[in-house]
Amino acid sequence: MSIQFAKKLAQLPRYEGGMDLERARRLYETDEVIKLASNESPWGPHPAVVEAISAAAAGANRYPDQYASLLRGRIADRFDYDPAAIAVANGSCEILLAAALALCEPGAELIYAWPAFSMYPQLAPLSGAREIRVPLAGYEHDLEAMLTEITEATQLLLLCNPNNPTGTYIPSGRVAALLERVPPHVTVILDEAYIELQVVDDPFATVDLLRRFPNLVLLRTFSKVYGLAGLRCGYALGSARFRAAVDAVRQPFSVNLLAQAAAAEAITHQDDVERRVEKLVAERIGVEEELGALGLATAKSQTNFSWIDLGERDEAEVVEALGREGVIVRAGTPLGGPGHIRVTYGTASENQRFIEALRAVL
Repeated sequence: MSIQFAKKLAQLPRYEGGMDLERARRLYETDEVIKLASNESPWGPHPAVVEAISAAAAGANRYPDQYASLLRGRIADRFDYDPAAIAVANGSCEILLAAALALCEPGAELIYAWPAFSMYPQLAPLSGAREIRVPLAGYEHDLEAMLTEITEATQLLLLCNPNNPTGTYIPSGRVAALLERVPPHVTVILDEAYIELQVVDDPFATVDLLRRFPNLVLLRTFSKVYGLAGLRCGYALGSARFRAAVDAVRQPFSVNLLAQAAAAEAITHQDDVERRVEKLVAERIGVEEELGALGLATAKSQTNFSWIDLGERDEAEVVEALGREGVIVRAGTPLGGPGHIRVTYGTASENQRFIEALRAVL
């Protein structure tokens, strides 16, 4: 008899990231490739962060701090929050997966909007819970429809805000109004990977909600605005009980030595974050104006990417044609939005090259 694997594997969707540069160079037979497919920062880490990584590397023969005490302390200082109620992980994705395992089991329900972050469909098969997908209203969360789906069996309500892949944002006032109506047995995870990139609210606005709603958890990451996607480090602000629960179901030492050092240094350079956001917003405005001039509709982005409606054009053909121009973007179908593409904002020269390539393709 051959090896028998768990039946849930057949139900588990495969997560596919954006095409990496080396593969793109081989596929399109050119070294002149730009990658605008993975919502990465076009700017590397702050120089002091690079120095911190270099210094930490000399100690790579030792295990990292299991509790990430320095990093958790600096996150606590940043948000005036209890370090015992802060979980850190190998990207915020790890906390999502751990939360599903810790909070859900067969008979439980979890709710999320769709399309949203493409990790969410993995949570139900892994935990045995039943997922409920609530279609977006246009490009935005339908909060009323999500509320109507809550039952006694609901354990998790996920809000991706700003939303990936549409880039739309729910203002903190509307989030608070939603939380007022969510029963206390439901854990609400506000997935805020792109929160620093929106210009509607102060990034502290939802942190203030944690003191009013003990069933709220905020997920944030160092992958985006801090330029540390390659080191994978995310965190959650919630309760000490939530932190203990997710820590109980994942491996120890999940945040490596270099990631801890980099993140602990990066969070101290908020002036650098502000400069990055200013540059990003300028690029966002410029790209969306150019897309409008080409007759293409986009969702109203509060992130570092555009969600572009291709109309009657063939999505696969557009993605392939852009690839042949040396511009790598994400197709909308795998992200839950057929007929769209998602394009990350790069540097000014990369964005101009994308617009020129798109103009040629169209």
